Amino acid sequence: MKSGIKLKVAIYGHLYQSDENRAVETVIRKLNEMGAEVLMEASFYHKIKSSLSAEIAKVIPCPAEDIEADWAVSMGGDGTFLRTAASIGAKEIPILGINTGHLGFLADVSADNIEAGLEAVVAGECIVERHSVIQAQKDGKPLSTYPYALNEVALLKHDNSSIIEVAAKINGELLTVYRADGLMVCTPTGSTGYSLSVGGPIIVPQSNTFCLSPVASHSLSTRPVVLCDDAEISLTVRSRSHNFLISIDGRSESFPDATTVMLRRAPYCVRVMKVKHKSFFTTLRDKMMWGVDGRF
Repeated sequence: MKSGIKLKVAIYGHLYQSDENRAVETVIRKLNEMGAEVLMEASFYHKIKSSLSAEIAKVIPCPAEDIEADWAVSMGGDGTFLRTAASIGAKEIPILGINTGHLGFLADVSADNIEAGLEAVVAGECIVERHSVIQAQKDGKPLSTYPYALNEVALLKHDNSSIIEVAAKINGELLTVYRADGLMVCTPTGSTGYSLSVGGPIIVPQSNTFCLSPVASHSLSTRPVVLCDDAEISLTVRSRSHNFLISIDGRSESFPDATTVMLRRAPYCVRVMKVKHKSFFTTLRDKMMWGVDGRF
């Protein structure tokens, strides 16, 4: 941080339990001690201001999409991190994830290590990873909802309908027609999320790939396909119910069948801050609870 220039940090969050207020209080107090100007998304601010009257007095509430900062803190689980990334959008503000949720692949600073994590970032003892994003369009036009996914885009059947058929083309060439409950296209970031639960591979970040994984495929021979993320993916759906769902990082919308969904790499990335001692493989072993033989 250059002399005379005040650090500006934004806080995003979504609390599930009241005792998580202590983690937010710790972040605000530590940032104040560091001399930072602390901003907070307005909806989160109004949710917690009554319980954090002392520390929150110096916090500036702002609309989530209008915040400009040197970096951001996402407080919650990976779902909160995804919402934070969507709010920041193409501004590419680096995000530090503090995990007050459950699994936490993206939000990997634990609530017990908040102060050490913030100190490491300010001291430059962190790395900033660039995570690719998927952009979705339908029939060549923008979606009415936010069209960018850090994790995945999924085309899914409605709950009460039979399987759907999804014709998948890669750069205009037919790959196959999936007959399944749905089809998911994920980034490496999303490979440890929903994609993993349907049998997709774990993909190392910054591998510049996307993965297509069927959801409950009708054919046992259908397997996930990994391709370069500079490919253009065209997906056309047929359904007996004449409609289907598209889910973009959990944000769902219904469309009529015969709609063509076009997916490509977005023109921006999400910048994820990681403290240097936490590599992807360390996080993977911890979160997946992979035991390591002491002889190695």
